[in-house]
Amino acid sequence: MKKYAIVMALLMLVASTAGAVDFKPTLLKLTVEPVIQYDFDGSNISIPIQVSGSTAGAIFLVYTKGKASEIPDMRNGFLGWHHVNKVDTCIYNSSLKSLNIGANTITWNGKDNDDSTVPAGEYTYYLWAFDDLGTKVKMSEYTLSRSCSIDVIELDTAGLPMANPIYYEATGKRWVIGSDPDDETNMQTTTINVAEGWTKLSTNYGNCPAVHPDDYTMFYIQVYNGESDVSALHKFKYVPSGDAELQTDFGEDGYGAQFSGSSSYQPGVVTDGEYLYTGDQHLVAKTDPDADLYIVDFEGYMVDEIDLTPWWSNPDDLEVGGQMNGGPNGIAIRNGKCFLNCHCSCIKQMIDPQRYLETDEFEDLFVWTNLNGDYVLDHNFEETANIKWICNDYNVGPYTYNLDADGKLFSACPAYDVGAVSFGLMGPDGSGLGYFAFAGETAGWKKGNFFIDSETAFDGMYCDNDQTGGPHYEWTADLRSPGTFFIGHDAIMGIITNAVTVEDAAPGAFAVAQNAPNPFNPSTTISFTLAEAGDVSVEVFNIAGQKVDTISDGFMDAGSHSVVWSASGMSAGVYFYTVKSGTHSKTMKMTLLK
Repeated sequence: MKKYAIVMALLMLVASTAGAVDFKPTLLKLTVEPVIQYDFDGSNISIPIQVSGSTAGAIFLVYTKGKASEIPDMRNGFLGWHHVNKVDTCIYNSSLKSLNIGANTITWNGKDNDDSTVPAGEYTYYLWAFDDLGTKVKMSEYTLSRSCSIDVIELDTAGLPMANPIYYEATGKRWVIGSDPDDETNMQTTTINVAEGWTKLSTNYGNCPAVHPDDYTMFYIQVYNGESDVSALHKFKYVPSGDAELQTDFGEDGYGAQFSGSSSYQPGVVTDGEYLYTGDQHLVAKTDPDADLYIVDFEGYMVDEIDLTPWWSNPDDLEVGGQMNGGPNGIAIRNGKCFLNCHCSCIKQMIDPQRYLETDEFEDLFVWTNLNGDYVLDHNFEETANIKWICNDYNVGPYTYNLDADGKLFSACPAYDVGAVSFGLMGPDGSGLGYFAFAGETAGWKKGNFFIDSETAFDGMYCDNDQTGGPHYEWTADLRSPGTFFIGHDAIMGIITNAVTVEDAAPGAFAVAQNAPNPFNPSTTISFTLAEAGDVSVEVFNIAGQKVDTISDGFMDAGSHSVVWSASGMSAGVYFYTVKSGTHSKTMKMTLLK
């Protein structure tokens, strides 16, 4: 295992030194106080926001906090569009606000989306932002546009941000992010030869690969056997410029647990580090209800098979001209949550496999579902629709070829055939927040988007630029701007409360906050609270554990303190800062960009 990690480290080092500077995006970063005090007295509150990197279009949201266990399994809203189950929910979201680089404010009047005064208490606030004015920056000209058939490795096997994330395609291609976008020789390839009798699935609308969590030379793909009409998983070792090695000790004879199959548009496979998750759908192949999620262990054996038809199959839709099965043919994962999607259905869904495995209750699998009724990513909502409000219908837009989430669990679908928009956005509880557009967007074809959001030097939103080739059915490959492109993005969260804040209260505990901004260049602020006066040291260490700086070392009074670290002479990368006071000590991670 260590040997493989060393090989990968050397591979990334060679790639990064060969041309990483050629793709060096400017990151969009927001900074807001982590705790905001508000009396909930009906007055307006102005919230200071610092923006760096680029201008931003931002949404301010207020969510319940610590109430998830009290939220029952329920559907509400027009047509019951919003399903939630044990998840904190949105009570207010603003429209898109324009923020400039530097100091900004967003104002909230303390009311919810129904214009009712929000009761005093403690809530979670979010700021979600993207660069809506800047142009797309090319990451690579040679990577796939369809982001439903990729996996991006953002963290190393120790859980730290990678200096250069690795982009994997189900086709066997691999790209070290940061390489020269226009140099095709930076594209690494391996030839995937599946076991006899099996075939690789199409990467048009799904079939994402999963890279093994402890060994990045190993990866999994979903395969199909036409003779027996079943699907399974294959495990391979990646061999650059050679034939990928089929791992014959995975499952039976080199393929994992078999399950219901189809040759068209299957979701592929993802992993949360505990299990592999895959599925099937029969949106074209069957008129009988059929949609399943499969949980497979790393030995290749089935752990559980879960029937998804109560959500993804609809006889009423079939009867009036839609389809029985609406997918899912797309699957993504972030923070242990799986996101299910289909280009052919209005359904967007977040599930929690670990919660389900802990309780063995079917309902606990489903956290939220966004269906027809909120006009965000809906099907057949127009007055002129032939089959009004029918969800499972692949003959109408918006066509949403994948669904991906950032680190705060906001999820976005590229949206084609709903005008000059780029994506539809949903909050951490599935609330539809609207359609949004990158600068210069047209009504042309949209094929995919994904997020990198792990405190790397490449954090942001990524998308295709296939809109330049025109609309779907008149699309011209010669006119398109091929490849994958970067757009600035950030999302942060904090607490808004009527309780006395740390700054105003008598100090009660030793606490160290996350540095801000983070990532940073070249300076950042480290804040901490001391319960009692005493000698305090603030030291910085590199990723190898070597001390590189002492920011502060001396006596401090009880209360809140801040120190600034200027890293202008340091190399880009991950660092750690340790605050020590008496018997108390805490270490936090931070990332320096250059």
